[in-house]
Amino acid sequence: VQLQAFGGGLVQAGGSLRLSCAASVIGFTVHSMGWYRQAPGKQRELVADISDGGITNYAESVLGRFFIARDNAKNTVNLQMHFLKSEDSAVYYCNARVTRWGRSNQLSYWGQGTLVTVSS
Repeated sequence: VQLQAFGGGLVQAGGSLRLSCAASVIGFTVHSMGWYRQAPGKQRELVADISDGGITNYAESVLGRFFIARDNAKNTVNLQMHFLKSEDSAVYYCNARVTRWGRSNQLSYWGQGTLVTVSS
């Protein structure tokens, strides 16, 4: 399983940015996909995730500003971020939880991370 993330960059506070992640998952079934972030000196935290049925879950700090969506046929997940704040600056990681065909145990995979910097 390989996850490739795109879309990070530098943006001014109040601006918008879109992150995308594509998963190569031959031989696996993808369950939830999501985005996590890690700021310097802090633990990695969940930003948003979405189940294969489309149920979404957001961190309270991004509610109403960030929106997650996925394309199950393409195994892609996007994170649209609006009204960005300086505290949103972090490395953002794509995550996918999968099961190998014929197996029941879920495995967790991570993308390489993409840096989002919000200037105030």
